[in-house]
Amino acid sequence: MIIPAIDLIDGAVVRLYQGDYDKKTEYKLDPVDVVHTYANDGATWLHIVDLTGAKDTSKRQLELIRRMVDTQRMQFQAGGGIRSEQDVAQLLEAGVSRVVIGSLAVKEPQLVKQWVTKYGPDAIVLALDVNIDEDGNKFVATHGWQQSSGVSLEAILNVFAEVGVKHVLCTDISRDGTLQGANVELYKEMQQAFPDIAWQASGGIGGLSDIEALRPASVGGVILGRALLEGKFTVKEAIACWQNG
Repeated sequence: MIIPAIDLIDGAVVRLYQGDYDKKTEYKLDPVDVVHTYANDGATWLHIVDLTGAKDTSKRQLELIRRMVDTQRMQFQAGGGIRSEQDVAQLLEAGVSRVVIGSLAVKEPQLVKQWVTKYGPDAIVLALDVNIDEDGNKFVATHGWQQSSGVSLEAILNVFAEVGVKHVLCTDISRDGTLQGANVELYKEMQQAFPDIAWQASGGIGGLSDIEALRPASVGGVILGRALLEGKFTVKEAIACWQNG
């Protein structure tokens, strides 16, 4: 599945380079218009990152997200600084189908496990962003990639397997925003180790050949951000590539 992504700061469509707020590109696009454009091209899901809400949960862009959902053009998964059950409930009440949880899943796994149980595995996406060292160890980063948790990707997944977690969005931080291709080997390895998880590949996809390269990894979704915003290809072309090879 092709999943376009949209990052929002104060109502504007932006992209950060490797999670750095100081390396921000702003696009003169209306987020609701983007929903219609991607839906017209065949997208059935949109990934929303609320970067304003990630910095200050009291400023979560719920009204904007609600307007996007109210188009009823597709389904949505959204996240950005999810720190409490209220944050989860607010997004679900706004009509989002899946809530994306990052740092908290690493810092307070028992709490997040309760939410997976309460709301169901289909309502939660774990966003696990990894730094891979020279020995191949995959350490999960937290706090917008500013800190290393010292916890391995595999260790976290084993914890959440206990409650049947189903959706994991995994980003190789070194690839994000680079348009230099996804880390295909990472997803192949993780898919083999955790076959019950629908993996969402994210980071580095700059061309249709990068999408094609992910097909053998059998991921459940491919997140596309900067490449779409910069016109490298369209959602329609990406879907055709994914389906037809």
